[in-house]
Amino acid sequence: MVTRGFFGKKENNDRVPPGQYIENRFPVLSAEPTPKIELENWNLTIFKNDEELAKIDWKFLENLEKSEITKDIHCVTRWSKFDMKWAGVSVKKLFQEIDLAPPTDWTMTGSSTGYTTNVPTKDLFLEDTIISYSYEDEPISPEHGGPIRLIVPHLYFWKSAKWFDKIIFMDSDKGGFWENYGYHMYGDPWKEQRYSG
Repeated sequence: MVTRGFFGKKENNDRVPPGQYIENRFPVLSAEPTPKIELENWNLTIFKNDEELAKIDWKFLENLEKSEITKDIHCVTRWSKFDMKWAGVSVKKLFQEIDLAPPTDWTMTGSSTGYTTNVPTKDLFLEDTIISYSYEDEPISPEHGGPIRLIVPHLYFWKSAKWFDKIIFMDSDKGGFWENYGYHMYGDPWKEQRYSG
């Protein structure tokens, strides 16, 4: 595979999906203005359709077993960044701790800003999908989705909701913010699932 690197250099690298280039910085791209969220006021609410199933606060989350992942991240805008280090709590572990089984095969994840993106339940429950509160051993900055960001590392980065505060289990798959503007319903970088159709 041949890609163009950050300075236009060609690179052969099996870690770079089709159509991507290697980025050394961490670009800031957001659909909405950056909110200011205090950790002590943060909650994650879990719904099935309109029914509230659970609410988790920061004190509960920070006391759960920490998961650390180092993953390559791929943005639909074509940049890829290698070895990004995140820490937080795996979604699977959280649900085990609160003794809640996923009730449907589809979820909509969302943010305090109103941003939403759909993620299949099976992908949300993979070991490397985490509710992250740390990037490179520091709190996640607001412009990068802090204080809490969902990280779904195997899908394009728009699936990793910034300012993450909700999971909604749905009876069928529905598109979120970018999906309703024509982005792909799944978003696999290796299949270049950027847009629907």
